[in-house]
Amino acid sequence: MLTTALAFIAAPVAYAAQTVTTLAQESAYVAFEMLTKYMASVGFILFDTPPDELKTLLVKQGEAFEKFKQANDQLMAAKAEGKAVSDLSTTVEKINAEITELTKQMNDVVKKANRPAVGNTENALTEDQLEHRNAFLNFLRKGDASSLSSLERKALQRGSDVDGGYLVPVDLAAEIDRVAGTISVLRGLSDVRSIGTNKHQFRVKTKGLAARWVGEGETGGETENAKYARIEIDAEEMEAEPHVFNDTLEDADYNLEMDVTEEAGIAFGEAEGAAFISGNGVKKPRGILTYDTVANGNYVWGKLGFVVSGAAGAFAAANPGDNILNLLHSLRAQYRNGATLLMADTTLAEVRKIKDGSGNFYLFNPDPTGNFAGYVLGAPVEIDDNMPVIGANSFSIAFGNFKRGYRIVDRSGIALIRDNITSKGTTKFNFRKRVGGGVRNFEAIKLMKFA
Repeated sequence: MLTTALAFIAAPVAYAAQTVTTLAQESAYVAFEMLTKYMASVGFILFDTPPDELKTLLVKQGEAFEKFKQANDQLMAAKAEGKAVSDLSTTVEKINAEITELTKQMNDVVKKANRPAVGNTENALTEDQLEHRNAFLNFLRKGDASSLSSLERKALQRGSDVDGGYLVPVDLAAEIDRVAGTISVLRGLSDVRSIGTNKHQFRVKTKGLAARWVGEGETGGETENAKYARIEIDAEEMEAEPHVFNDTLEDADYNLEMDVTEEAGIAFGEAEGAAFISGNGVKKPRGILTYDTVANGNYVWGKLGFVVSGAAGAFAAANPGDNILNLLHSLRAQYRNGATLLMADTTLAEVRKIKDGSGNFYLFNPDPTGNFAGYVLGAPVEIDDNMPVIGANSFSIAFGNFKRGYRIVDRSGIALIRDNITSKGTTKFNFRKRVGGGVRNFEAIKLMKFA
């Protein structure tokens, strides 16, 4: 069964992963060098990151995974022979934790390199936008809002959408969204739209037209009409409020705009990330794990299909990889290209231990680019600790084409209210943003239930 899973692997990634896996036993460093040359030959760019830093992390990851496989092989052999395994279990868990930490460090390096720094976008702004930006920064430091409203209308062709506040300049708003996107995993995977109203409505085709064969001289008649479902997503309001000491505002060498936008972005990202997974839809987005679920064999539109792990709160004791393969193939073929496995760190730590039915190959392989947490049977893995840890009847793994399955809507404009009155000696910057989210295509997301 596992052989068919190779259909998930795009050709360049497959070759790269195979190269690293084969050569890692000889030298993780050589593997990295060979991979870099191969990717360059086919037009891959290994991100704009410090090469030595990323190379060092990748080499350490390769070395750690080889140690992990050796220790885990010894652990499984000892269990089969009925020997004591406490020391081996400790070793495996220690190396597993090391791989998890290395993966996190690599992801941080890649995300940081791919996120432009604040203040580098002035050349991309129009004259009106630049004038508005400068006035807005003066408002941040000194509270001077004179002429800011008129400049806002010139730069954004609209007035403030929040009473008592001012819209954040377009480049700072984009930076807040970028920071939030590096924290909220699902935002980076999903279909994100900007809207100008409080509500986003659209229709999804749930059933297409059916053609029929018609013989010579026969009358075909009408075919059954296509069916559509109406989806509605509300943009709910959330806020973040970083504080700055007033004397700090007077320091010319203090990068106020970077500090407050980063703090707002982190706060928004953390709140969104949790809501996109488990939000109940009341004054917040509706998360993927709050919809009705059904065994995938009985799937119907409006519910998310699931497959079982084979044991309550655990993977199946025998051939656990088969159920992971069932999860991958529960998603229809048209959605698999671009699909991602979503799980918490602790869940991936358990997945790393799983071998195929023959006991020869691990289902997991490290990501040679450092962009993902690794690959399981060729499917990329993203870590989101908002996903529940493994427990009885938990839905701890999601596999989906989230770009086609989940939509996030951002109400245009992030607003700011400056408050230097309510807290003596401190100025509060109240950022407000309106965002919503919900499943747009129930076929495109599947879950694993640990039962």
